[in-house]
Amino acid sequence: MPGNRLDRTRAELADFLRRRRESLSPLDVGLPAGKRRRTPGLRREEVAALAGVGITWYTWLEQGRAISVSSAFLDNVARVLMLDEIERRHLFLLAHQRPPAMTGQAWCELPPLVRRLLDDLTLRPAYVANLRWDVTGWNAAAARLFGFAERDPSERNMLWMLFADDRLNSRIAKWELQAPQVLASFRRDFAQAPQDEGMLALVAALERVSPTFKTLWNRHDVHGRCDGRRSFLVDGIGPVVFAHSSFIVDQEKHLRLVYYAAEADHDSSAAFEAAMRQEPARSAG
Repeated sequence: MPGNRLDRTRAELADFLRRRRESLSPLDVGLPAGKRRRTPGLRREEVAALAGVGITWYTWLEQGRAISVSSAFLDNVARVLMLDEIERRHLFLLAHQRPPAMTGQAWCELPPLVRRLLDDLTLRPAYVANLRWDVTGWNAAAARLFGFAERDPSERNMLWMLFADDRLNSRIAKWELQAPQVLASFRRDFAQAPQDEGMLALVAALERVSPTFKTLWNRHDVHGRCDGRRSFLVDGIGPVVFAHSSFIVDQEKHLRLVYYAAEADHDSSAAFEAAMRQEPARSAG
């Protein structure tokens, strides 16, 4: 069975490379058109030369032979064949059986359907954050809990709000115990875009204004997403305990929905949801 699967993968790899090569013209890659060609697209030797790889090795790859190639080899071939991120990932999976490293981006637009999803969650705080933890959208319940609308858009960033804004972290019970987990989770996202200017600027600004952030950042702790329970002091209600978790809503754009649900066993939780039922329905964020 494993042999049959690998045979199918190599055949698909061969077909994929051939079709992409044949879909390009010499002019697409800066080569002169030359004389009339008997076959469409680029020649194998042209792809190999432009990619800086050996013609024999590229030919064997396109023939689906059982060879191993480096990530740099595949990246060069992907560049010459003008593959987008999805096609590049497909090439790596076919040739390496594992995806390539993808450079993260801090996407700042909220897809309309995700906006509708937030509005449908009327009783439970929910917001969408990008890779930099900028909050790109939220519902009315999240506005009540986090005060997004009251903040300047430039400071509507969860990491900034949690470490540099006492209006939020002072209302979180035992914040000093949760801060390390929060920052260790952010470091995982930071590693996806370590040279991003926005990421670097956010870290530098927080190191200047928050000694706690600077100390924790220099520990280099890393782990998965933040989830669990968190208690907030909500204006007009008192302490409310929420279970919270996050869900990927757009993997390619690194958009994550963070969802809070008030614990049902607490009177203050019922009071929070009762207050949200009285809130007028409105779109936020």
